[in-house]
Amino acid sequence: MTGKWSAAVGRTSRGRSAPVTYGLIGLCCLIFVIGPAAGLNPAYGTGDELLAAQQAYFHRWGVVPAELLEGVPRAWLTPATALFIHGSWLHLLGNMLFFCVFGVMTEERMGHVEFALFYLGCGYLALLGYAIANAESTQSLVGASGAVSAVLGAFLYLFPGARVTSLLPFLFFLPLRFPAWVVLPFWAVLQWLAAGRDDQGPGVAYLAHLLGFFAGFLHAWVRFGRGTRVKTPVTAPEGENQP
Repeated sequence: MTGKWSAAVGRTSRGRSAPVTYGLIGLCCLIFVIGPAAGLNPAYGTGDELLAAQQAYFHRWGVVPAELLEGVPRAWLTPATALFIHGSWLHLLGNMLFFCVFGVMTEERMGHVEFALFYLGCGYLALLGYAIANAESTQSLVGASGAVSAVLGAFLYLFPGARVTSLLPFLFFLPLRFPAWVVLPFWAVLQWLAAGRDDQGPGVAYLAHLLGFFAGFLHAWVRFGRGTRVKTPVTAPEGENQP
């Protein structure tokens, strides 16, 4: 998750059961630590050898749009495997922090099995949509951003009144509290603006963020309907993400 904005939702809510959220976070962290991107596994070497190992690793497990749309059988698995691969410590920590903050309450509302399928399904669709929009790209795309964005979209629909503490860069980073229906659409607008820039950095899949966000919102809207939204302010887990 990237952008010039960061947020925390309420305070830590003790007693919430979110084994899928915490399990996925643990799995992503484990895969990152033992992979070449963390730089901690001596099996991948150092220097140019490590760099070559990282590139081969991302190409194997990440989404390569050109290969996916050419119909390479192995490539159709990569939108799922890419959700568990991250390119750097900042990439991993940003995604997992957002996931922890917004995933706990969303999982509790959806139920564990549905939440797991929701996370994987929306993440897959977000990366697939990005690949279709960038059909000629040979660059690997990795990360859980599409799936985490879907969690944000579902959270927005289910808990629009949740109080979100946002750090806004006005001279200093000022912590201000707003309801989710203000903060999360603002985040989505930032992604939309970034996606439209011609100079966006390589591998930053803002379009996947947007696709995941709207897929998550749509799922919650269709699945739960208007009668199940939490309209009063609620307390959610604590955390923050700094770009």
